Amino acid sequence: MQTIACKLVLPRLELTEVTYPEDPSARKVETFEQTYYVRPKFVPNEGQRRDGRPTWVHHQFNLFPVVLDDQGVPWAEANIYILSRLEGSFSYVMSTYDCIAADLAAYRRFLDKHDIDWLSFPSNKLFRPTYRFNGYLKFAINAGEIALSTAKRQMCTVVNFYRWLSSEGVFTPVNPPWRESDHYVQFKDAHGFSQSKKVVTTDVHVKVPRQNDPYDSYIDDGGKLYPLTTQQQEWLMDALTSLGNTEMTLIHLFSLLTGARIQTVLTLRVRHALLGLDGMPSELRLPIGPGTGIDTKYSKQMVLHIPAWFYHKLKTYAQSARAKRRRDRAVGGDSPDQYLFLSQRGAPLYRAKDDSKTYDPNNSRHYPEVGQGVRQFITDRIIPFIREKYAEPNFHYQYHDTRATAGMNWTDRQLLLVAQGKATLHEAREFVRVRMGHESSEVTDRYLKYRQNLKLVRWVAEEHESHLQQLAALMMDELK
Repeated sequence: MQTIACKLVLPRLELTEVTYPEDPSARKVETFEQTYYVRPKFVPNEGQRRDGRPTWVHHQFNLFPVVLDDQGVPWAEANIYILSRLEGSFSYVMSTYDCIAADLAAYRRFLDKHDIDWLSFPSNKLFRPTYRFNGYLKFAINAGEIALSTAKRQMCTVVNFYRWLSSEGVFTPVNPPWRESDHYVQFKDAHGFSQSKKVVTTDVHVKVPRQNDPYDSYIDDGGKLYPLTTQQQEWLMDALTSLGNTEMTLIHLFSLLTGARIQTVLTLRVRHALLGLDGMPSELRLPIGPGTGIDTKYSKQMVLHIPAWFYHKLKTYAQSARAKRRRDRAVGGDSPDQYLFLSQRGAPLYRAKDDSKTYDPNNSRHYPEVGQGVRQFITDRIIPFIREKYAEPNFHYQYHDTRATAGMNWTDRQLLLVAQGKATLHEAREFVRVRMGHESSEVTDRYLKYRQNLKLVRWVAEEHESHLQQLAALMMDELK
């Protein structure tokens, strides 16, 4: 049967080395062709690795990605590269390496399909595998077969792969796989000042022109986000109330009120909902990020501002019989460190970065928990409900849009204060920037200008339509 190169995810992987049958720690491995014995590279009793490497170097992994060629055989160099990257990372996120494996699998499919030797770099650069893959990606982009951002990432992964091979002395090409040059990138820092940094690029780099249309209906904030209008927010609340799923209601409200991303909301622990409110504050300031047990994008440390009335609802839910029943079914049971939001079976809706690094010898899953349950509920229940009840067949949203909605709600209130003379535009920008956790004020400005740009677009469209209507009327009069 014909196969193609692909990525395979192993539920678990423990690094071992070949040993003798007499070794007390030997484990027997039987295959179709032979039988041999292995032992773990890490010695639990001695607390050290047999190869002398530091103890912090990881030796056990869940959801380890493997690259296979078109014969179903592991691509040795690619898999060792992934393992080397993992072992060299003190704190890793497995989804990053899963993406690297997928990119290398795509490169391997290209090589196998066109019968290209990935180690052959002839004098004519157009015949070198890196340049040929670059050309293939450009054709695929033009044909609409691959996204610009995906092509850029895949090419970058291939370049990093060859760089690693060269640095490790594994492979030195006869001719250079690409030509490098220095460029300077301009950007704005958190205070709005222009800065620049030097980056090294190659001539196989896939250029992705950024075409952020300020007059479109989305906000570019880590992706295209569409803020829900006030009416759409009412529809959403009606749907959540009618469907009666307590967890999904609280999860949505959390992001609408705090602007938190899905990985932050779903990695809240029970203890985070049982904090005391000193006096009668209007909000709870909850630290998130490394060291708190709550995930953030890029492991950034920041603070969430949770309205006191909503925090009381979270506390009530955490102490409810419904939540306790779910925790009783979960691995780890009913404890303060348990996830606040669990499925009906007690499964995590999202597994935190630190928890995903804890080796599970009984793991049988081939995929990570990254909020699929919430997204499925939106697709299967919420969107159909709103489309049917409000006769809006084109209504659609994604969970991340709730973050943009929170940002726009804050922006509208702050701009109202500016109009009333109760705040300056700088103060309004800083308020939104801090609440949203933006590093650059440039992203915050997209929220401040959003309403104004939409109004301008509508005015131009209406004026243009009116002008065309007048021209059409004159033309019809002439025909008479």
